[in-house]
Amino acid sequence: MTSMAVLGAVGSLLDVPLGMAAHQLVVPRTAAAVDITLPSYMTDVWHAPQLALPALAGVVIAVLGALVPARRAARLTVAEVLRSE
Repeated sequence: MTSMAVLGAVGSLLDVPLGMAAHQLVVPRTAAAVDITLPSYMTDVWHAPQLALPALAGVVIAVLGALVPARRAARLTVAEVLRSE
């Protein structure tokens, strides 16, 4: 569970800035390609307090995804684990 929480945190720390960079790159180029001007509420969408929620969501999703396999593994006896190896 801890390793998945760390993986979710690292993923969030990488993916949120990469998503912001992709938005800053793709949206203006798309608008320019179709020759339109987008209003500021469509281009200025990133605010620091709002970024905490997606970062936290990455950790929560990773931990919830690891919960079922971790509980299942915790219920196995040593003999069952060694037999499946």
